[in-house]
Amino acid sequence: MIRQFELVEKIKSYDPNADEDAINRAYVFAMKAHGSQKRASGDPYFSHPLEVAGILSDMKLDTASIITALLHDTVEDTDATLEDIEKLFGKEVRNLVNGVTKLTRIEGQSDQTKQAENFRKLVLAMSDDIRVLLVKLADRLHNMRTLDFVREEKRRRIARETLDIYAPLAERIGIMHFKDELEDLAFAALNPDARESIMSRLHFLQHQDGDNHIEPVIKELTEILKKEGVTAEITGRVKRPYSIWRKMHHKNITLEQLLDIVAFRVIVADVTDCYKVLGILHSVYRVIPDRFKDYISTPKPNGYQSLHTFIIGPNRQRIEVQIRTRKMHEVAEMGVAAHWQYKQNSNETHDYGWLRSLLEILENTSGAEEFLEHTKLEMFQDQVFCFTPAGDLISLPQGATPIDFAYAIHSKVGDHCVGVKINGRMVPLRTILHNGDQVDIVTAKAQTPSPSWERFVVTGKARANIRKFIRSQKRGQFVTLGRSLLQKGFEQAKLDYTEKQIEGTLKGFKCNTTEDLHALLGEGLNTPAEVIRAVYPNYQPAKKDKPLKSVEEHEKNLWKDKKSALSIRGLIPGMAVHYAGCCHPLPGDHIIGIIMSGRGVTIHTNDCDMLKNFANEPERWIDLTWADQEEKTTHVGRLYVIMDNRQGALATLTTTISKNHGNIANLKVVNRTENFFEVNIDIDVTNTDHLTNIIACLRASTLINSVQRI
Repeated sequence: MIRQFELVEKIKSYDPNADEDAINRAYVFAMKAHGSQKRASGDPYFSHPLEVAGILSDMKLDTASIITALLHDTVEDTDATLEDIEKLFGKEVRNLVNGVTKLTRIEGQSDQTKQAENFRKLVLAMSDDIRVLLVKLADRLHNMRTLDFVREEKRRRIARETLDIYAPLAERIGIMHFKDELEDLAFAALNPDARESIMSRLHFLQHQDGDNHIEPVIKELTEILKKEGVTAEITGRVKRPYSIWRKMHHKNITLEQLLDIVAFRVIVADVTDCYKVLGILHSVYRVIPDRFKDYISTPKPNGYQSLHTFIIGPNRQRIEVQIRTRKMHEVAEMGVAAHWQYKQNSNETHDYGWLRSLLEILENTSGAEEFLEHTKLEMFQDQVFCFTPAGDLISLPQGATPIDFAYAIHSKVGDHCVGVKINGRMVPLRTILHNGDQVDIVTAKAQTPSPSWERFVVTGKARANIRKFIRSQKRGQFVTLGRSLLQKGFEQAKLDYTEKQIEGTLKGFKCNTTEDLHALLGEGLNTPAEVIRAVYPNYQPAKKDKPLKSVEEHEKNLWKDKKSALSIRGLIPGMAVHYAGCCHPLPGDHIIGIIMSGRGVTIHTNDCDMLKNFANEPERWIDLTWADQEEKTTHVGRLYVIMDNRQGALATLTTTISKNHGNIANLKVVNRTENFFEVNIDIDVTNTDHLTNIIACLRASTLINSVQRI
């Protein structure tokens, strides 16, 4: 454990103007506050904040950060208050301690919601001052170093949280040695056998000839560069077990097949020398194709810059070489801490676009769990670099689409996106973007996000915005439906309906407004009968009265003896409706509606096999009928067709459908043999009679073996 005078001397060595008196007072304050408290290891509890302060002093952080490290547990675990801290150490330290406070009321519990809420608060705190995150990461690092003393269940939970949240955050602010150690310590806790196996295999591969292979490579590279007049500092390292494990799983290869088990860093004076070294190495050694990356011209989002190349190096070893300047190396190792200088009213948080992105996601999500889900999407994936027509660089996760690109520019650009040009050519919105693509988003004021976009976007920001729009759209439908159902319920019960009466029941339904309650009713999560009983607890319907019916019955009666403007009778106008993909109901079929929580009503044919899944929930069933259709609206009918594998068969199929006024929406060959084709085909038709006529005409063809409606 670092001692008081050692801590002060270390800080003074890089910051001669550090407030020595304040550091000593913080040391004494924390030691007295924690008193005789013990850690799980049996060590005095005060050893933990002292070690956290030591970790931050290694990073050469400012005095306020060091004092915060010493005090970060006092408010949560002792009788000390934030007021005490502000009085003794000032408002800056008070705010930092408040941001870093461990929140043990929710942290340390296994419930996913509690973890998500804790992370949400951490993001809000670090958005005000990134030093909050630096202290929090140092706190987590020391806890991980002493994880062996914690019981197994808690140890695995903390390790999983470290892999999911804290290691990616360390990577995002560029502190790679934090990220590497956190991952490796978590890996040791979660999968110790796998880690030990990789360690043993690495030791064998590196020493199979009885020698360490790193030093000879460094010597040869140094001599080659020296001959060309380049002075460089070269180091070599074996990659960490977790990094190797992750690549083995991601690429589905063995350890021996990995190209970058050993990485060498060449540190030179300036950027010109970086490219000169690259040219020398490529002229001397064979290059492994498609493995060169230039992060100098296109830095990573966390500011990382370096040249990466893979070569067949000395002794025919496959090695990775990273080439960078001294300044780039410091940023690569220490990230934000390498160039953090605190001045009055300055905050470098604003240099981190990813943090702004997290805050935008926070604004657009409905709860902490959804925020955590989208944030993981935002942090966990490798990057693709694309350009706007003006030449601005946009960094996105691999697999990103133009919709992700549009939302990365601005939420309004994403909301109004109607098309995209990639490298000057119009392409579908679901197209996968690649490195170097120039992306030109086409927008229109009338466009709104499509629910289908959520199926192919990969960024948390895009998904959060799309879900926000869908929620707002559906909520309006549910509110309208719920209000109608409730009014009809009171009318059937022969009771007066007033908004004031309903307001008295809101607390019982955990609602803040009557609109919230209407939305619950429209969504099918509560019934009008439940609200009536909440308003009139002793109410009993007269014998001549019909008993209160379900939401679905009220909904159906609203349309009794009325002509529907919809294609289906029994639904409220504006209600969210989905046609089941399992049975593809058409006008003319006997249909049933199933209320799906949060998604409105799904329409099935009454003989659909899927209905058996709802046999024990009759309250979710709605009897529906098709309304008379004045206009020729179309619906999708699906056919399974077996036809001869002969010339002209497919032409006959499509021509027959076209002649009978059907439009092919989709066609998929599901099987092909020497004699037959089997296809699924979706056809836009007006009703069952229309589809039946097409089926009959197809069956009349000599090239069609069989036709069956799916």
